[in-house]
Amino acid sequence: MPKDPDTMAGGTSSPSLGGAGPRHIAIIMDGNGRWAQARGRPRLFGHHAGAKRVREVVEACPGLGVEYLTIFAFSTENWKRTQVEVAGLMSLFRRYISKEMKALATRNVRVRFIGDRLRLDSKLVKLMDQLELETSANVGTHLTIALNYGGRDEVARATKRLARDVAEGTLNPEDIDEETLPRYLDTHVLPDPDLVIRTSGEARISNFLLWQSAYAEYEFIDTLWPDFTATELARLCDRYGRRERRFGAVNT
Repeated sequence: MPKDPDTMAGGTSSPSLGGAGPRHIAIIMDGNGRWAQARGRPRLFGHHAGAKRVREVVEACPGLGVEYLTIFAFSTENWKRTQVEVAGLMSLFRRYISKEMKALATRNVRVRFIGDRLRLDSKLVKLMDQLELETSANVGTHLTIALNYGGRDEVARATKRLARDVAEGTLNPEDIDEETLPRYLDTHVLPDPDLVIRTSGEARISNFLLWQSAYAEYEFIDTLWPDFTATELARLCDRYGRRERRFGAVNT
């Protein structure tokens, strides 16, 4: 299991009772295809427009006090889409990484990828590895890209690693508690998300960060992802800051 000394481990965050903005925002970037179809264009046109929107959101994070941003780029279920769309998305990911690598590095953005890389083509994986390496010393915004990611798949893979450690005798089953599994998740070096945003009017979490989002606040908004702006992000951060977060406790 990899370790990363530069960030907090264990996949947990310190609860706050409101007032502060979100430290970690996770976004389900939905609506690219519908955005394109409403304009009489193919779905891939919308995906390209959505990729451009990512840059604006990443650049807005420091000014909003957001240290961590996790975006859902491609799920384990997205392989069910047409071969043309999947191939187009994989090509888009390769081009995005190649085009944005220098800009992300110079803007002090640290990039990580989560998800199962085994099904991804070798050229894309090589670019992912390169981007992670090129930005590994950056200490600004921590951008995590979920690619071929599914929450259930992540928990299953984590459980296999945990079971392997038990079998090898490096982990005592009696010592396993709710703090153990997060150390085996893809996100083990990240704090849990404070705020999860889903665009496009859908009100479901679609297998995204299932374990990590147990105490996250949610915002389901009608805006399609290519229309999402830094201004709307700021509005949602402000609304988050006005929520009372009790984490099961009762304020007196």
